[in-house]
Amino acid sequence: MDKTESTESLIAQMLERLRELQGRALAAEVTEAMTVVPRHMFVPHVPVEKAYGLGAVVTHWDSEGVATSSASAPGTVAGMLEQAEVKPGHRVLEIGAGTGYNAALLAHLVGPSGTVTTIEYDPQVADAARNALASYGADQVKVITGDGTLGAPDDAPFDRILVTAGAWDVAPAWRDQLAPGGRVVLPLRLRGLTRVTAFEADGDHLRSVTVNEDGFIPMKGIGSVVEQNIPLGPGPDVTLRVDDEQQVDVAAFAGVLESEPETIWTDIEAPWAWTENQDLWLATLPGFCRVFVDKDAVAVGRVPRPKDPWGAWGVHSGASLAYLTARRVGGVDEMPMLQIGATGFGPDGARLAQQLVDRAIDWQRDTDGRVQVTIEARPKDGLPITGQDDALAVIDKADHTFVITTAPLTAATA
Repeated sequence: MDKTESTESLIAQMLERLRELQGRALAAEVTEAMTVVPRHMFVPHVPVEKAYGLGAVVTHWDSEGVATSSASAPGTVAGMLEQAEVKPGHRVLEIGAGTGYNAALLAHLVGPSGTVTTIEYDPQVADAARNALASYGADQVKVITGDGTLGAPDDAPFDRILVTAGAWDVAPAWRDQLAPGGRVVLPLRLRGLTRVTAFEADGDHLRSVTVNEDGFIPMKGIGSVVEQNIPLGPGPDVTLRVDDEQQVDVAAFAGVLESEPETIWTDIEAPWAWTENQDLWLATLPGFCRVFVDKDAVAVGRVPRPKDPWGAWGVHSGASLAYLTARRVGGVDEMPMLQIGATGFGPDGARLAQQLVDRAIDWQRDTDGRVQVTIEARPKDGLPITGQDDALAVIDKADHTFVITTAPLTAATA
């Protein structure tokens, strides 16, 4: 088998695995773009087999070893492209060039009559993307080194704006540079959560047409908000992360994990403890946070197993905290059935654990595990904000107020 045939086989395998994972085929135009554009050309530092795996590929790190840029997982890339619904002839702006792979896919989708402008904050990352795009031959992609929060006014308006890094707000420039009937797709960060949201204009505000759960590396530049990571005791075993500029008394958490934990269980059971959109209900609690637990800390019995290995949702207050946990109650190794609970630490830990449990039960009661989420971005300089009585949450940011509402998921909206 020659190299071309091998690459074609790997691409076909990647797309088939995505189909199996999602239970459906990707949109035809997205499938075609991902078949044509060779992903391995944009991540040349990893084996070609890894380039076509289903995971993200980190390409740049900071001095402390924290990932600062990556090629997003193929499923994440495909999902965002499907939400964007890019058409031939569209003018597209991408915020966050990354490896250049996504820009190459966009170039294929817009065709020779369309244009793609991509902005990258990190000069080193921008140069790498520019070189990869040139090697591939995506001549219509314009790579700009700069702050994507400002957009690209010289090339506006845009039919589609895609933001490929976690955004704390919708930058006014993106809203202003959107063409009539256009769509902006971004990983919106709300109280530490990330929802990839496709917005379209609705009067003086933006209203979501699709909302998907995923994760992205945070944006850099003037629109960024620094997360606080607080080690809970010596070593990196357990870390508390807070977002949205919460005020935390770091010193109060000294020794919090040395207290006797208290765990409360719910009746909620799910494969792999997958509870879609439950985090939105939890995020309405004061002190909402995320707790990262290293598997070794669980293995030695320092703390109970977290519900989610990529960061358990929790709450903190004063010198206490609680987070969601899970235990196996059935299923098979490939699909274990897990029961959801919450574990609290510190003098107020039991109360916080009960809060999490009660809110998780509210989610189960209100949604039966399935719900349609709508997010509105209402500009601070727009019309007075009304109609919040039925909102799940109202979150104020620098430039917009985000109103989150929910409705039962029906066959038509699924």
